[in-house]
Amino acid sequence: MARPDDLAASVQVLAFDVFGTVVDWHGSIVRELRERHPEVDGDAFARAWRAGYFPAMARVARGELGWTRIDDLHRMILDEILPGFGLQHLGEDQRQHLNRVWHRLAPWPDSVAGLARLKRRFTICTLSNGNIGLLTNMAKHAGLPWDCVLSAEVFHAYKPDPATYGGVADIFGLAPQQVMMVAAHHFDLEGARACGLRTAYVERPLENGPAQPKDVSPQPGNDLHCRDLLDLADRLGA
Repeated sequence: MARPDDLAASVQVLAFDVFGTVVDWHGSIVRELRERHPEVDGDAFARAWRAGYFPAMARVARGELGWTRIDDLHRMILDEILPGFGLQHLGEDQRQHLNRVWHRLAPWPDSVAGLARLKRRFTICTLSNGNIGLLTNMAKHAGLPWDCVLSAEVFHAYKPDPATYGGVADIFGLAPQQVMMVAAHHFDLEGARACGLRTAYVERPLENGPAQPKDVSPQPGNDLHCRDLLDLADRLGA
């Protein structure tokens, strides 16, 4: 594991996972359901929606679907789960509005301030499976101060495909070790490390809601293990 001072001197770009790492998808969806459909168990709905995420992307990776934006995958999953929650009666306008809740996700309390500090020293960008329009709308809604919005949509490959991680370094004209992937998901960081990127794990124990706390114990291989983005800024001297 490199020393934080050495990392700060060598890393130029911080690439962030977004869903769960920077924004609270679960809590945001629960609040949306509470406001619009209070009869529905928002916790179960949020988890069911998210549970379809990786299987849907796997269908794209296997070639069962052509390249499909996350907005469209989210809508496919939404249409599948609505009957199970008694919401099959929702019309097209209501379904479109609900699907765009992913554009309106709230940041974690430390995210905006942490990113603002890190931006002063590093170039900060997204590296998310979310599509560009979604990520841009989210940034405007949540006040996320990205220098650049990068998405799996740019590379037509979903993380953890190596094309995504190598693509960030290529876009900025950097060696892989000059880019640090920041995420709250070990699979994401493992994929980044395999491509030569530096990695920082961020604890988000409540990503899946208070009823299902995550194990955020340190795991070997990451360059940094941080409580939140303010802690990451402290460790990198930002």
